[in-house]
Amino acid sequence: MNYKDPPFLLEETNYKLTKDTDYEVAVLPWGATEAHNYHLPYGTDTIQVEHVARQAGETAWSNGAKVVILPCIPLGINTGQLDVTLCMNILPTTQLAILKDICDVLSRQEIDKLVILNGHGGNNFKNMIRELSFFFPDLFCCWVDWFRAADWNLHFDEPGDHAGEMETSAVMHIAPDLVRPLSEAGPGHARKFKLKAFKEGWVNAQRQWTQVTADTGVGNPAKATPEKGKKYMDACAANLADFFTELARTPRTDLYE
Repeated sequence: MNYKDPPFLLEETNYKLTKDTDYEVAVLPWGATEAHNYHLPYGTDTIQVEHVARQAGETAWSNGAKVVILPCIPLGINTGQLDVTLCMNILPTTQLAILKDICDVLSRQEIDKLVILNGHGGNNFKNMIRELSFFFPDLFCCWVDWFRAADWNLHFDEPGDHAGEMETSAVMHIAPDLVRPLSEAGPGHARKFKLKAFKEGWVNAQRQWTQVTADTGVGNPAKATPEKGKKYMDACAANLADFFTELARTPRTDLYE
């Protein structure tokens, strides 16, 4: 990025550009640092969410939306993987504390819309958003998983839950030099709860990762390709850009029909 580029990436811009920009929407990418089978990097969730945030932010800015992409938080909730080597964990209370500090900054800057762009399945911001609305009533906060912005079933034979075909294809596209040969990957076979209520889907619990999967993967990466990853991520980024643009153009006090 050079000094002539629009200041939508906070990490790469400067005060000369930001001080005269009236930002309408802040986007906070949130990833994780955890094992992703034997072939993907620990930073997979962060790498993916940063990429799609940048792509969506650039498109939204070109549409006239004053969007700022904040630096990505690379640590997520991984309490089910504490026995996995160097799987980094922060607690939900820590996550909320970070969010409160960020919201305080935005509130002081009179930026009244925040999108938490999530890249890690273990993160859940629903109740945190409820608490943020109590402390920052003039700040609209919402949360979106980037990987739900487009239907992955249209792009993959077996998307997988973790380090499967979808995530492997995405990192093959974004950072192919960080992907080890698929011949080294584990099959991503995962065990499921044996209790009837869990199988029917009306009871939920945290999974103890090393009891579920031997290689930390959930989903077979064998059919992954960078071409699949590009098409899927492009689709997600396009839909997210449309959302950022629409949110920027809609006053915070006029969000309901």
